[in-house]
Amino acid sequence: MATFSNNAVQETSGNFIIPAIDIMAGKCVRLTKGDYATSKVYSDDPVQMAKNFEQAGIKRLHIVDLDGAKKGQITNFDVLEKIASATSLKIDFGGGVKKIADVKQILDAGASMVTIGSLAVKEPLLIEEWLMEFGADKFFIGADVFEERVKISGWLEDAGENIYDFIGKVISLGTTNIFCTDIAKDGLLQGPSLDLYTAILQQHPEIKLVASGGVSSLKDITDLKDIGCSGVIIGKALYEGNVSIDDLLIFNS
Repeated sequence: MATFSNNAVQETSGNFIIPAIDIMAGKCVRLTKGDYATSKVYSDDPVQMAKNFEQAGIKRLHIVDLDGAKKGQITNFDVLEKIASATSLKIDFGGGVKKIADVKQILDAGASMVTIGSLAVKEPLLIEEWLMEFGADKFFIGADVFEERVKISGWLEDAGENIYDFIGKVISLGTTNIFCTDIAKDGLLQGPSLDLYTAILQQHPEIKLVASGGVSSLKDITDLKDIGCSGVIIGKALYEGNVSIDDLLIFNS
């Protein structure tokens, strides 16, 4: 199990760094480029993992129900309930969200935000209804991108639009809480797509963009903050020890 020390500066808000906990069969795993066959287990106890993050000063957490995403229905809901009960982390949770009952269940369980991916492409009017009913601050819209094209359905299907047009549509639906994952970078520890995020922010400076994928060093974190990202989701770099919680906290705003 990965463990983290608690020597970091506690006065930072802990909101820029967003550790990712990806759940498969109740365990904390990471994939490479979204391929389920590449899954590597880092902990049998995601609740303790979340506690470790919180004890180190982290305030936000990104939870992905990988089983739910694959099956098209929430599968590891109990993990969310346990983490929300055991910590005060601001959690966004997604994977398999299909209907309004899912949204209510996730929020009632203690998550602060519901993560939406492919559904925002396939059923934008439904997402607009949810935004109006629950509030824009309750949703975190994700875009998976390959060569500036949005991919859906486990990254296998082209959505038929580029990332810039997609973000424009999301803004028109009523929210600016957006994260973007460059598929070509995900899980490779080769650095984030700075050019892509810079271009996105130039076209849509009003959004709160969270970067995801490829972070491998402290310099990557600095660069993402410098170009104007509002946060960064980090997974494998933490679990493999490329960067430490103690180091990351100095970048939190």
